[in-house]
Amino acid sequence: MSKKKTIFICNNCEYENVAYLGKCPECGSWGSLEEVEIERKRSGSSVRRQINKKPLNRLQDIVSTNSDRIITSISEFNRVMGGGIVKDSITILSAVPGAGKSTLLLQVANDLAKLGHKVLYASGEESESQLKNRADRIEDKVDENLWVMSDNSMDNVLHNVDELNPKIVIVDSIQTFTLSEYGSSRAGSPTQTMECANALVEVAKNQENPRVVIMVGQMTKANEIAGVRALEHLVDTVLLIEGDSGEELRSLLTTKNRYGSTGEIGFFSMSDKGMVSIDNPSEYFMTSREADNIVPGSSITVVREGTRPIILEVESLVSQSFTPYPSRISECLRREQLNTLVSILEQRGGFKLYDMNVVIKTTGGIKLNEQASNLAVLMSIVSSINHKGIPNDTVFIADVGLTGELKKVPSLDTRLRELDRMGFKRVYVAPESGRNIKMSNLKIIEKRTLRDVINHVFGNKVPF
Repeated sequence: MSKKKTIFICNNCEYENVAYLGKCPECGSWGSLEEVEIERKRSGSSVRRQINKKPLNRLQDIVSTNSDRIITSISEFNRVMGGGIVKDSITILSAVPGAGKSTLLLQVANDLAKLGHKVLYASGEESESQLKNRADRIEDKVDENLWVMSDNSMDNVLHNVDELNPKIVIVDSIQTFTLSEYGSSRAGSPTQTMECANALVEVAKNQENPRVVIMVGQMTKANEIAGVRALEHLVDTVLLIEGDSGEELRSLLTTKNRYGSTGEIGFFSMSDKGMVSIDNPSEYFMTSREADNIVPGSSITVVREGTRPIILEVESLVSQSFTPYPSRISECLRREQLNTLVSILEQRGGFKLYDMNVVIKTTGGIKLNEQASNLAVLMSIVSSINHKGIPNDTVFIADVGLTGELKKVPSLDTRLRELDRMGFKRVYVAPESGRNIKMSNLKIIEKRTLRDVINHVFGNKVPF
């Protein structure tokens, strides 16, 4: 015999309480507790728990599905997913509004449909006519294997999955769907979000008929996936799209991937035809110049985004300051890191910048999250100060310590192979970091200190 009971659940952290509270004691959110009616069975010797018995299997007898992937024609999407989409996986994609979540997934859906897979695209935010208008804009032809539905009922989605039997199910977005079983909870509440997600997990992990499930997750003002953190633990892969709506560049990165490398990143260009894969980002993040067109304030380095080396141009502008506090401006570096590098250049390089403005940026706006780019940043500043350019075939890959000494960086051989492939001639690295690496065209130059590099590049002693 069951008994109904009313409790209050926080829609931010799932804290439960028998009475309403204005402020959640767990997470501190105001007005976040919602009334939920639940059923509980009375305990007693006459009630036995129903157990669905499942046979045990040896791990060595389990057939791995990691290599059983669906490869799309979108190369950057395949890279981020770890080489393709695993056939019994569930993925969540999130981004700020306008970043291109629905556009990318509609492209993926149509691409998979062209490969012969039956795809169901369920939208709780857009009508079917809106989906068709977007598809006509970004696709030359919509494949007949792509089916769409506009509904907020997860019950209807599950029913259509049983009827249509698609290989890929895309739900946009999970926070807009509800299950009738939990009708007392509104769409987007922790209960509805988690239960709808659990239902989709069962769809994906069906042993007899595994499917690919991709969910869109709405993002909060704090740039986190809306709902409880358990939603991210539930899925196999978490994807994020980064990039301002006013800019062309979009970055697709993974913060969790059970079937590939975490931290892998792919680059796209947002155009009228949707998200266009940037297959060679090294060309995208460098300014195309003639060999004899040397510009002051520019230097080249190699950063790693996930497992991929990317050749990147760093630009600097140093100008006279007419205020008591000179500016230190950079969108690609943390302000503290830029101030640290400027201090190193003053103390160890011999340049006085106490009355100079320093502005740093990268081509394409990519962030400099690695210490391997520090030498390139410093050399671009020196180039701007001296009004003397650095040869376009010269690269800098090293960290710089507070002592002015060059430090080794990880995965140097991978970075150097990318430089050799792209036709660069010289690269400056830390001592003993490139001695065992042989390149056909690339000359590896080892220097001990920042001042040694400055003197070798510009051919004259700098003041101290």
